Amino acid sequence: MSDIFFRELDLPTPDVNLGIGSGTHGEQTAGAMVGLEREWTAGPPALVVLYGDVNSTLAASLVAAKLQIPSAHVEAGLRSFDRSMPEEINRIVSDLLAELLFTTSPEATGHLRAMGVPTERIHFVGNPMIDTLMTQRARFDPAPERERLGLPATYGVVTLHRPSNVDDIESARAVVGALGALAARLPLVIPLHPRGAARLAEAGLHDGERLRIVEPLGYVAFLSLVAGARLVLTDSGGIQEETTMLDVPCLTMRPNTERPITISHGTNRLVRPDEVAAAADEILAGPERPEGPRPPLWDGHAGERIADVVVVWLGARRAPGAPATSPA
Repeated sequence: MSDIFFRELDLPTPDVNLGIGSGTHGEQTAGAMVGLEREWTAGPPALVVLYGDVNSTLAASLVAAKLQIPSAHVEAGLRSFDRSMPEEINRIVSDLLAELLFTTSPEATGHLRAMGVPTERIHFVGNPMIDTLMTQRARFDPAPERERLGLPATYGVVTLHRPSNVDDIESARAVVGALGALAARLPLVIPLHPRGAARLAEAGLHDGERLRIVEPLGYVAFLSLVAGARLVLTDSGGIQEETTMLDVPCLTMRPNTERPITISHGTNRLVRPDEVAAAADEILAGPERPEGPRPPLWDGHAGERIADVVVVWLGARRAPGAPATSPA
């Protein structure tokens, strides 16, 4: 899946691709640690910049700390306060080990201060993922994707992948029931990874006229669908942010979110499976594009702020007369 993002977003080919692939949390983390240790022992970078809360984030954070290489964590301070989520563990460890912590919201800054991170290490810069969205916004055209998938003008988009929703059979059945109730209100399209598709099929989910199951989509195709949707039902963190910026009503099927700013400043709402139908009725009876205040500094310039901080930080660490070292 990663290849399509490099093509669509015109990203340069990585100098090194570890090729870890899928696997258990332990397999992915261990594989990334072995590969990163090999690379950084051969050529230690001046700074390791980590993004998000995935297993590679944790792996890079641990390897950098053990090799005494400073790290910077982008999206620092996000908290769901639910340690049953692997992402929460990855966030906490990466924040504890980081030298620089870049936050996307005031709440995240507060969480870091509460855990004792020195104020001078914390930088509120905004949301780099929104930089990408705003750069690509003109390419989001729902019409071709609707036509390709045979969708009507009014439809909903669903994304589900969290173990709490799809791994346990009883939870998956509750989710399938919620999807059935939602599909009775408007046609749905659900891009599903094969693993998630198999789990939900076991719980009773089937492709049909009102509920289209499709393969995972690329960035532009997927956000084109989201931009034209009447509502989105998800358990993803990033989609909560993207719908906030696209003014698309979002229902997040989780008991918590590490991105509460999407509720206070966006279009997001937390729901249980048994609350989906009633919440959808409220949305369908309301304005098609509910507009509200944008989260602070979600303006498309977060990356520039991060770069400015990194340049100043590297300059302050460089000894007089020492050769310049580029960040990695």
